[in-house]
Amino acid sequence: MTGQESTEIASGWPSETRDATLSVVLAALGTAAYAVDEQGCIIAVNALAEQVLALPAADLVGHDAHDLLHRDAHGQPLPRTQCAMRPAFLSGHAAQADREWFARGDARGPLLVSWLTTPLGPRGLSGHERVTLVLFHTPNSAEPASGPSEQMAQPLPELQRLALLAETTAQLTSTLDADEAVQRLVALVVPRLADWVVVDLLSERDEVWRAIVAHAENGAVVQHEDLQGPMPPVPEHSSMPLSRALRGVASTLTNPETYQQPPDSGIAAEQRRLFEATRMHSAAIAPLRSTREVLGAVTLGRSQTPQPFLPGDLALLEDIARRAGLALDNARLYQRQRAVAETMQRHLLPQLPQVSGLQMTARYLPAPDASQVGGDWYDAFPLSDGATALAVGDVVGHDLDAAAGMAQLRNMLRAYAWSHQEPASQIVDRLDQALTHITDVSMATMIFARMETADDGRWYLSWTNAGHPPPLLVTHDGLASYLTDGHGILLGTGTHQPRPDATALLPPGSTLLLYTDGLIEASGHSLDEGLNRLRQHAAALAHRPLATFTDQLLRRVRPADNDDDVVLFTLRTPP
Repeated sequence: MTGQESTEIASGWPSETRDATLSVVLAALGTAAYAVDEQGCIIAVNALAEQVLALPAADLVGHDAHDLLHRDAHGQPLPRTQCAMRPAFLSGHAAQADREWFARGDARGPLLVSWLTTPLGPRGLSGHERVTLVLFHTPNSAEPASGPSEQMAQPLPELQRLALLAETTAQLTSTLDADEAVQRLVALVVPRLADWVVVDLLSERDEVWRAIVAHAENGAVVQHEDLQGPMPPVPEHSSMPLSRALRGVASTLTNPETYQQPPDSGIAAEQRRLFEATRMHSAAIAPLRSTREVLGAVTLGRSQTPQPFLPGDLALLEDIARRAGLALDNARLYQRQRAVAETMQRHLLPQLPQVSGLQMTARYLPAPDASQVGGDWYDAFPLSDGATALAVGDVVGHDLDAAAGMAQLRNMLRAYAWSHQEPASQIVDRLDQALTHITDVSMATMIFARMETADDGRWYLSWTNAGHPPPLLVTHDGLASYLTDGHGILLGTGTHQPRPDATALLPPGSTLLLYTDGLIEASGHSLDEGLNRLRQHAAALAHRPLATFTDQLLRRVRPADNDDDVVLFTLRTPP
């Protein structure tokens, strides 16, 4: 059984968080490790820890780490006042100790260990305020002692190296924003490993962009924007270190002397300028690679630290760069999918028709999360009998399939509504019957309505509602009420029940709102609360021009923690 297979996580954690963080981190470590929550309770453990402690994961997870493991040299429980580890994870700070004792599950007595703690949260792990990783091993594998100057010149001890790689994995796998991933990479390596960090990224057209040049100054990380920006192209045959890294050839230790010779390319000239401006005397450069391509390069530099980089440092940088490359590749793929879906959806959403006497405005807002691009849509178009059709809907799902399904549904609705002069309910019933046979849509909600004028010039709305939030009608005087009639089941259930129609008179100067559930649904609040909030703010804004009314309503009502896309379609009758 592998470490990953035997890693056990306490129940209650979101599966995506477990997969993206703790399982990956613990299984990838080459030493015994477990994770604790903000109270010091064990929430995950890897296979090596089970072996070293002679305890199965089931006997570790869910227990207080101090009470279960911490002992004195005689195997007696260690008082909490004497525990050096507990204050560290309660405060969220890193700590380490060389000679302490852990309990074991067999008869061999307490185990002498060296341990190190490193915080993994709070941002990367949902469900807990703070998560701390504890790495430990027996003194036999501890680093040999050395004098202070010799320690500074050596690479990180193995336990600290593993802790840094674990933190790197946790931090970089918990974001799908490429810019945020670069910022986190900077925070991980400066000033811990270097005085300077430089990240060069390759675009899809192989253009080089110096994304960041940062320096540790007085405990803070300062960016030098004058050294950032576009770079010359990567030469195909240059032997200079950065050029080789950007071609994915090799990692390299280098220094200013390397770039004192006449430059063989524009990028080499920029590197000479970098060394002169930063006064780095030693640098380590490694490619940023995904499984498919080279994404860029990361450079660590030392100016204040007198010791140069050693081969052991380069090996650590390669491990960090490998993790950073995979994280950047995931972020780019994620953002590319979002851009494609948003572009497709925006192109599919229609231009509103010009209808004499009516004002119409529509807004579409994508979800904040790149994975939540989906099937909210609206439409308005003329009908063959002179009426105007209105529709707002939501296709189940939040991905490219949902956006494509939305387009299928909308186009079919247009065809049925134009060719059949029937009540709204019958049009939607035709759509429902065809849905499962000739589209990829599993389920959807929608409101389909007809707007038309009577002989006396007044505007009437007739509609049917297929499982969608009800329309809201606001008079010019601010009287707001939901149109709850005409409500039937959503599309795609396979139960062909009769659908109701409803009709309402729209008073002069009144505003009609059609919207999707992302506008009113908020975590921890009921749907009624969301509907009441929408009604209250719509009534307060009734006197505003329609475009301002729509924008202000979105700004006021859309929940701050909304994770869904939103459509708001508004229509105003003539005064």
